Amino acid sequence: MNLPSAARMNWCIDNLSPLQIQALTREWMFQGRASQQPPHKDWRTWLILGGRGSGKTRAGAEWVNSIVQGFPPFRPRKLLSIALVGETLNDVREVMIDGPSGIMAVSRTERPRFETTRRRLVWANGATAAMFSSEDPDSLRGPQFDAAWGDELAKWKHAQETWDMLQFGLRLGENPKQVVTTTPKPIALLKALMSDDAVLVNRMRTAENEANLAQSFLTHVNKLYGGTRLGRQELNGELIEERRDALWSRSMMEQIHRGDVPEMQRIVVAIDPPASATRKSDACGIVAAGLDAEGTGWVLADESFAPAKPIQWARCAVALFHRLEADLVVAEINQGGDMVAAVIAAEDNTVPVRGVRANRGKALRAEPIAALYEQGRIRHAGRFPALEDEMCDFTHAGLSNGRSPDRVDALVWALSELMLKKEIIPRIRVVG
Repeated sequence: MNLPSAARMNWCIDNLSPLQIQALTREWMFQGRASQQPPHKDWRTWLILGGRGSGKTRAGAEWVNSIVQGFPPFRPRKLLSIALVGETLNDVREVMIDGPSGIMAVSRTERPRFETTRRRLVWANGATAAMFSSEDPDSLRGPQFDAAWGDELAKWKHAQETWDMLQFGLRLGENPKQVVTTTPKPIALLKALMSDDAVLVNRMRTAENEANLAQSFLTHVNKLYGGTRLGRQELNGELIEERRDALWSRSMMEQIHRGDVPEMQRIVVAIDPPASATRKSDACGIVAAGLDAEGTGWVLADESFAPAKPIQWARCAVALFHRLEADLVVAEINQGGDMVAAVIAAEDNTVPVRGVRANRGKALRAEPIAALYEQGRIRHAGRFPALEDEMCDFTHAGLSNGRSPDRVDALVWALSELMLKKEIIPRIRVVG
């Protein structure tokens, strides 16, 4: 039944008896959030990426319970053989089975019995769920399954080998399925699953489950980790990557947000315009930076976006210029020449514009700015996740996804204008 929770409840009120309604509202399809419910479309692999306490383990346990009992919309028939895979056998027992959100806790109508010697759960209808550990991939050789639940895949000891063995064993029934619940880490297997179009992905943040968490916990962790690399990973369930040969590092990013933002002596807005404005075009990089009285550079804003038509990025840049009371707009003119100044002038002919032309490669231009970061001479006035992700992914070979580093380009132009000796570049005159 592909209906919002309110519509489903109305349907029940109109078609079921009071006792049936009472029983049904206790079921997971009414209690769980939309992100915790299985996709309505056909799928083989359902990947749930969630922060700590976001409810991902509950979602996995409820799915197992429901397919065993044959509850719709999870499965039209009862399954007989399920694999439970965790980092260790102890994790499978303590988290997936006996944990506060585990299978035993969510088995409201009938609890399975645990057979210690055979390391498996057995339900009265004959369904079984066997325990497996990522420490022993070969234990998955031989057994076969209708379904599988893998928890905390990003922590698995032998992740790829365990996953491969599980795929060979998932061969019973008409349409075997597997659910993976994990807080993301940038391991190769998880990145491959996330990029696979056949894998359906749900994302859940810790804050979404606040009704079931201590408010003091949320206040505490958000104060300590909100917006940080660790917080984005462990609370928001984001995949935070870092390349070892990148010009900037994650540890560097964690050191540049300290202290109050002082008064700026000079502020510039830098634009790296895209070559086109199609749906698949690069973003327009728009970054504002300032220089304080001590000579420290401050990144003040990242307003980059895509796709961006000229009038759109010009309007955004001009608005940022006025909001920050900036002194200058710096715009790369390799792609558009005088067109860049003309577009900005059409939006506001009082905004001064300096055109800059890229005569060196992007990495060579970025190296002096990266050196200033290493020297502690640049800080960020806030958290700019998209910009910092791009910085930590940028190497001499470019970005890992092959796209243009538009945010980094705009950052480099802004800070170069403020902190490096500038080349003699003719000022573009904006004519009213």
